[in-house]
Amino acid sequence: MLQQIIDFVQSALLYSLPYLGVLAVVIFIHEMGHFLVARWCGVKVLTFSMGFGPELWHRFDKHGTRWRLAAVPLGGYVKFYGDENAASAPARDKLAKMSAKERRLSFSGQPVLKRSAIVAAGPIANFILTIAIFAGTFYFVGRPITVAQVDRVAEGSAAQKAGFQVRDLILAIDGSTIESFSDMQRIVRISPDRTLNFRVLRDGREIDVQATPQRQEVKDVFGQVHRIGIIGISRSEAAGDVRHKNYGLGEALVAGVQETWFVVDRTFDYIGGVITGRESADQISGPIRIAQVSGQAAKLGFDVLLNLTAVLSVSIGLLNLFPIPLLDGGHLLYYAIEAVRGRPLSEKAQEFGFRIGIALVLTLMLFATWNDILSFNRS
Repeated sequence: MLQQIIDFVQSALLYSLPYLGVLAVVIFIHEMGHFLVARWCGVKVLTFSMGFGPELWHRFDKHGTRWRLAAVPLGGYVKFYGDENAASAPARDKLAKMSAKERRLSFSGQPVLKRSAIVAAGPIANFILTIAIFAGTFYFVGRPITVAQVDRVAEGSAAQKAGFQVRDLILAIDGSTIESFSDMQRIVRISPDRTLNFRVLRDGREIDVQATPQRQEVKDVFGQVHRIGIIGISRSEAAGDVRHKNYGLGEALVAGVQETWFVVDRTFDYIGGVITGRESADQISGPIRIAQVSGQAAKLGFDVLLNLTAVLSVSIGLLNLFPIPLLDGGHLLYYAIEAVRGRPLSEKAQEFGFRIGIALVLTLMLFATWNDILSFNRS
């Protein structure tokens, strides 16, 4: 019995500590984006909180900001002068009694452009973190490059049906230049059941080959099931076809932006697929599955955990930009309406929107958690 308890505690720590570490970094960077731009805009920051609920620790800085660590480490917030709550809802009664000088220190007293900049800074900070992680990895580590040359064609595969041959060199897909076998795989993986045009070098001649990747279920290194496109060709492992690419600082930054955009593009493609019925919503993950993947990533190595941090950061940045009241995107939607109308929405309309936003966010969280539970049953 004692050994079972010890095993359970060790397993819990294995999953929770990496997860909490990754989540803490992503949340801190997000909230720091709000915090820094607010300070630059002259807004007084009352609270910078890591986590929600009961306070475990706090200290005040020289500007009077309360830096706090709370018991529930699943989020964070920055509360500004004049806010009624952590969601930056204005305390209208207090604002009405403020002097002109006090209003200039409040978030709600700022012009709509400054408020928009403060709100947008959180997701933008997440994107910057992702770019920095990817660019830093390319600059300090580089990456292996395998030539996009066909070494084997699987029997009965989409590649065989399309007429691919051994030693074919893939130059481009639908006009996008292919530098490596990994580049080719990425495009194929996100294009199941869609005909692609491959520009191929064969016997010194460039020809076009059309192939339609077949949709298949595969498990990644974390045991998660994904539905991806496969055409059925294998890469060459010959020494001359594999090299290590080093990046200069400029190249690494460009590659970091491209890698970040790939994650963004893939996310939108997946969401569009769910809406149109091409994709299943069971790929949406919640905190349980993210914790599991974080623990597994930590076992695989720091570089894998770092890559997961980058992907989670851009995902949180994107999620917060959705035009749902309560999220940053919802605030930006309100400010856009205010800019067009010349005045903000009524307090009643904003309150109604926030209630809808809370309902949507809670529904999404419950759905994602239910997916997590089902994934454990399938594994």
